[in-house]
Amino acid sequence: MQSLLRFLLLFFISFSFAQTEIISEDTQVSILTFGPGQNLNDAFGHNAIRFHSRFSDIVYDFGRFDFDAPNFYLKFAQGKLNYLQGKEHYKTLIGAYINSNRTIKEQVLNLSFQDKKDFYAYLENNYKKDQGAYLYDFFYDNCATRVRDITETTLKGNLEYKQSETYKPQTFRALIYEHVHWNTWGSFGIDIALGSVIDRDASLREQMYLPEKMNHVFESATIKDTGEKLVTNSKTIYEEKKRKNNNTFLLSPIFILGIVALLILFITYKDNKNKTRTKILDLIIFSITGLVGVLIFLLWFATDHTATANNYNLLWAFPLSLFCIIQLLKEVPKKWFIAYIKFSILMLCLLMMHWVIGVQRFAPALLPILIALVIRYVFLLRHYKLAK
Repeated sequence: MQSLLRFLLLFFISFSFAQTEIISEDTQVSILTFGPGQNLNDAFGHNAIRFHSRFSDIVYDFGRFDFDAPNFYLKFAQGKLNYLQGKEHYKTLIGAYINSNRTIKEQVLNLSFQDKKDFYAYLENNYKKDQGAYLYDFFYDNCATRVRDITETTLKGNLEYKQSETYKPQTFRALIYEHVHWNTWGSFGIDIALGSVIDRDASLREQMYLPEKMNHVFESATIKDTGEKLVTNSKTIYEEKKRKNNNTFLLSPIFILGIVALLILFITYKDNKNKTRTKILDLIIFSITGLVGVLIFLLWFATDHTATANNYNLLWAFPLSLFCIIQLLKEVPKKWFIAYIKFSILMLCLLMMHWVIGVQRFAPALLPILIALVIRYVFLLRHYKLAK
């Protein structure tokens, strides 16, 4: 019995010691970079921080959220949803990403013992405060930028980023296209929802909002005081297996919207030839452009999302179009409605100017629709002029 009690006492003492000495001289702190997944929400990859010692193997990451949070969807739309810090055992997390067939890379950081303790203390203390709840921002406060910022804080600014031979200035939107092809519905939605604020060049540090970019920049980064490289060892833990491409051109935005534009042009041609007007077409056009305009307007002015500001998609999709529906039912509408059509044509011309000079880049698949709208609006002016 005494032997058993002695064993249990030694066990609990050892266990307690292990818990208080998580960070040791041989602890490795590394950055994990996970490749893109198949869905839009994981198309840009992910980053995490690993602490590997003889006592434990823990991974911290950012960007998690609770689906059961009160008013989840409303807060998400408003940009007021709290995102959380994650903490998980290495094998559990890695197993999940391997099962999802996503590439996993690891970079061991060149940190002093004190740096490791500071790094760990920051993450643990942050996690204890409501699981590190924070307001997420896709470009400026996400899973990658959090890892970058904490590394910079730990090293107290003693970190220098260097441009690699492959570096080139790119806008935030162009960087998105590297991960989401322009002729996909995901990219189309992004181009509709996000404004001109993402059409400026991102600096080298700002490009690190993308996990893969952060991986590249960290690879060439150095410690200022010593000139040593930040990353001492890099390896690929898992390489994704080739996936089957399920995308089909017949379901792509450029094809679908091209067909819709041709249908608008064909109906407009027939209306012009027969000196009539297909009211249902105009009702659909003004209803859809008006509703899209309301969505863009709310994302710009009624949310905390920084990337939805200054969105000039309002030049083709304007909320006031919804107030024109009653006028479309009349053979001879009010004079203000005629002026509104002229205004809409002018706005479409202004949109094209914004596109050409680079104020904002719009969804390429939108071009056939814009051409069809201009022609339809010109037809409406001619039709109402003859109807007087």
